[in-house]
Amino acid sequence: MSDIRLDAPVPDFECPTDTAETWRLADHRGRWVVLFFFPKASTPGCTVEGQAFRDLDRRFAALNAQVVGISRDGPKALANFRAKHDFPYPLLSDKQEQVCNLFGVMKDKVMFGKPARGIERSTFVIDPEGVLRAEWRKVAVDGHAEAVLEALQAKQAG
Repeated sequence: MSDIRLDAPVPDFECPTDTAETWRLADHRGRWVVLFFFPKASTPGCTVEGQAFRDLDRRFAALNAQVVGISRDGPKALANFRAKHDFPYPLLSDKQEQVCNLFGVMKDKVMFGKPARGIERSTFVIDPEGVLRAEWRKVAVDGHAEAVLEALQAKQAG
């Protein structure tokens, strides 16, 4: 179950980044934040999703938006993933699943015929005051980053 809901403030959180720094939501007040949760670094779907956000990063930046990826991978795996694909945005490590649980993205799945628990690919748009303005759950990768960009443009247009 998620502790957040649309049009309500998102509680502050922090995570280590792929560069071993600490990323805090509160430090990004005044900017939009596009937070996308992905299951595992260096897997095909997560790579395609990351590349799509990478390719649109300048357009997000032009809208005063910071793209941020987050998974349960450790900082070293995330650093390798980011370097290999030249992602211009930070990747956050949530090994303890605190942020995943806050956003309600941990789900029971079946992987290779066996039950497993993992991240359900999801994206959240947080406004400059820290309020959740849009969410996508059970994301299909194709066209998703573009849909998020269009939604952000619409939100800013009023």
